[in-house]
Order: sequence, then structure tokens, then C-alpha cells
Amino acid sequence: MTQRSGFQNHPVHGASVGKRMLHGAVIGLIIISFFLIGAGDPDPSWSRFWMVKPLLIVPAAGALGGLFYYNMDYLRYEGGWRKALAYVLSLVVFIVVLWLGIVLGLNGTMWD
Repeated sequence: MTQRSGFQNHPVHGASVGKRMLHGAVIGLIIISFFLIGAGDPDPSWSRFWMVKPLLIVPAAGALGGLFYYNMDYLRYEGGWRKALAYVLSLVVFIVVLWLGIVLGLNGTMWD
């Protein structure tokens, strides 16, 4: 029987995937709420419940950005330049995914 000395089982993820996705979804909801509150009077050609689509799609896109951030924990855990790369890559991907969610959510209404 051999003993493993010096081997420690460190958890890589500091927070759960649900918590990271919830943070991303809340950020998306806050951003799209600013767009929708500032919309003013809707165009009469839009459907009656035109706000439902962006209120569902943008937080879902934010949650996907939070999922990507969660998956980058392995790279952040290695430290050094990989940690910096993980933070920058996570931020860029989150912004791109959120922007695409806003475009998809507002397509046909405010985004023509």
C-alpha cells in the first residue's frame, strides 16, 4: 500500500455553475431593462407583447456567458499569464454573447 504525500484535492470551482449563470442572467436582464425602459411609445406595427422576447433571450445569453466564465476556471486556476488570458477571454466572450442576445432579442422591434 502506498501513500500519496503532497497530493491534495483542491476544488477548482469556487462557485457553482448555477450561481455563475445566474449572475450572467441578472447582468443581461439589467442591461435589456435599460433599453426597454427607454423605449418610449412602441411602434403600432409591433405585437402587443413585444417586450417578452428580449426579456427572455438576453438573460439566456447572459447565462451562457456565465457558463463560459465558469468553464474558464480551470485556466484561471493555473495562474500566471493563463489566469490573465482567462479573464480577458471570459470578458470578451461574455460581451459578444450578450451583444448577440440583444440583437436577437430586439430583432423585429427596436433593432431594424
